[in-house]
Amino acid sequence: MPQETLDALLARVRACRHCADRLPGEPRPVVQIHQAARILLIGQAPGTRVHQTGIPWDDLSGRLLRNWLAMDESVFYDPTRVAMMPMGFCYPGKGKGGDLPPQPECAALWHAALLDRMPGIRLTLVIGQYAQRHYLGERFGRNLTETVRAFRDHLPTLIPLPHPSPRNGRWLVRNRWFELEVLPVLKDRVHLALA
Repeated sequence: MPQETLDALLARVRACRHCADRLPGEPRPVVQIHQAARILLIGQAPGTRVHQTGIPWDDLSGRLLRNWLAMDESVFYDPTRVAMMPMGFCYPGKGKGGDLPPQPECAALWHAALLDRMPGIRLTLVIGQYAQRHYLGERFGRNLTETVRAFRDHLPTLIPLPHPSPRNGRWLVRNRWFELEVLPVLKDRVHLALA
């Protein structure tokens, strides 16, 4: 039996209602996938603004992430260059300290099939602890800080990053090494992946 086309798979992803009964509103899976993509961003889950617009990273977090990558919107939103696949494809709702964790079913249901259709990925960025725990497994350190600090252990094809949420401003202030040590390497690896 032939493999399902990427377009057909994406249509099924975007029509997914698997955890609709646990979401605060209507499901709206948000992904950006193309078989020619060179960089893959694996984040957490869409926030309220991204849920409203349907555009991945279309918020303050995305603006900071693009700054970290030294990437303008025309490249960032070009699916032939950059793919975006969060751990949870739909907005999970609000909790006490911010958004709730991503629904765990999305990665199990969709990630492997989507990854199979992106053979040209040269660099994967695992953003935030949910993506890191899932994709690094035992290589995830004691915490996110330790994991990001050990970013060189995952080069050249993967870099763990903190979530660029405005809520993480204190983390960025306390961990100046991130800006001095990680960002120059990140920008270099992004440039090489897109070359």
